[in-house]
This record gives sequence, structure tokens and C-alpha cells, in this order.
Amino acid sequence: QVLSFVIPTELQRMTQKVLHRLFHTRSCLFVVLHLALQAAVYGEYTWEVFGYCWELGIPIPLLLLPFLLLPVNAGCFVLCSRANPGIITKSNHASLIKIYAYDAVLFQKGIMCPTCNMEKPARSKHCGLCNTCVHRFDHHCVWVNNCIGAFNTKYFLLYLLTLAGMAASIALITAVFFIQVVLLSNMMHGSYIDEQGQERGMEILFLVQHLFLTFPRIVFMLGFVILLTLVLGAYCCFSLYLALTNQTSNEWYKWRRVGCAPHVASQPQDGGVIYKNIYSNGIWMNLKEIFKPATVLGKKKR
Repeated sequence: QVLSFVIPTELQRMTQKVLHRLFHTRSCLFVVLHLALQAAVYGEYTWEVFGYCWELGIPIPLLLLPFLLLPVNAGCFVLCSRANPGIITKSNHASLIKIYAYDAVLFQKGIMCPTCNMEKPARSKHCGLCNTCVHRFDHHCVWVNNCIGAFNTKYFLLYLLTLAGMAASIALITAVFFIQVVLLSNMMHGSYIDEQGQERGMEILFLVQHLFLTFPRIVFMLGFVILLTLVLGAYCCFSLYLALTNQTSNEWYKWRRVGCAPHVASQPQDGGVIYKNIYSNGIWMNLKEIFKPATVLGKKKR
């Protein structure tokens, strides 16, 4: 009985330590995982799908699209992970605190950061993982191992868009390959013998099973990149919505937590409380603020 109590307790402590290490401290584990998955997908695409598609006569520009997006994505990844997101220091605090006004709803004047011992500028937040306050804080991204703030949001958006484009292009090309295989082999007009020994016409489920047995790694890769495309596509749409409305993920979450919704007009609607988003200045100006922030920090991080 003592052992049965001690062992689960120790496992629980070890699990908590692992989770704390992964999600509550800066770690390169997710960066390595992300790069390994990307290398695996591109390796399978290069050595399997590309060669088959070449033989089937699929247009070369389409086949090369994932390779053209790869260096752009890699460049945005490096810039996003290495760029200063907007770390607030004592030397730049006075200038950054003047950029955004306090809306008196999400951001109150006079609130001090107990860790940095400085007044929090509007739209800033202290990141517990990086142990710094970040100007126009959006979120901490484990995949790039860096905060997303005022000065690297543009790189993050481009990184997301190119990553989704890479996944979508590989999924499209792989799907075209399977369609070509099915059409050229005339599988849809074939038949098979079921477990009862009866001849049946080709069914979609049997066709998928046949393709999986013939091209197991390619089918698995296709399922993975389709799922990735859907997830990344949804996240890209959400990130673009935030950019066009001049919100951050942190602010969006805060609006939901306080039970309010940001709106261009401060008028009650259907009995709900709606506050004006004072940071939104129209789509064009909101995008300009993302790609050309109001100020530039020094290169050195503190």
C-alpha cells in the first residue's frame, strides 16, 4: 500500500516538473520539434512525391512552390526568434510609455510591474518566461522561443502565412498526385473480393486502404499536412483579424475575461457592455502600425 501511494506521487511530481520545464521556462525543445517535423515533411516530399509527380508530368512551377516558400519562411523564423520583440528597459521606458494612451479598461495608469519595478506602459505585459516586460505584448510563442511584441509581429505574421502556404501547397500537390494515380490506373472502375467472397465495386474506403498499403508514408504525410493546413489557416485568419482591428492576443483574451467586446463605437448593444477600442485607426493604419512601429529599440537586449 505504501509503494502504491508513493509511486503515483513521484510520477505526479516528475510530470509536473516536465510540464513546468516545457511551458513555464524558455526552452528550445519545441523549436527542435518544429524543425524536425518540417525536415521530415520536406524529406518525404522531395524523395517520394516530387519524383512521382515529375514522371506524371505535373507542372514544374507547382512542384517547386514549396521550395520557393521555404527560404522565406526560414528567414521570417530567424527574424522572429532573434529580433527584439520590444523589451522595455529603464533607458527606453520614458519613450515607450508615451506611445499608447491608457484606455482605463484593460490598461490602467500607475500600475507597477513588481518584477521590473517600472510603471507598465499601455498594451505592455510582463512575460514570465522571458522575465521581461514587452511593449505591445501579444503572446509568448514556444515555436520560435521568443515573445511576440511590437517589433517582431510583422515577422510572425509572415512566418505564419508562409508556413500555412507551405503546408497547403504540399497537401495540394500530394492530392493531385493521388488523383493522377487513381485516374491513370482506372481504379474507380475496378472491383474487389470482400471477406464473404463476393465481388464488389470499388468503394472510397477500400481505395484509401489500397493507397495506404501502396504509399503508406505519403498517405500519412498527406493527412498530417492537411490537418496542419486547417489549423494554421484558422490561426492565420485569427491573427489577421487581430492585426486589422489593432488588437493583440493578450488584449483579445482580456476582453473576453472581463465580459466585454471591443468595438469602434462605445454604444450598448443588446444589453451587453461594449467599449471603444481606442487603438484601432482603420485597416490601413492598423497594418502600417504592425509593419512600421512607432519607434525602434536598440539592438541590445537587457
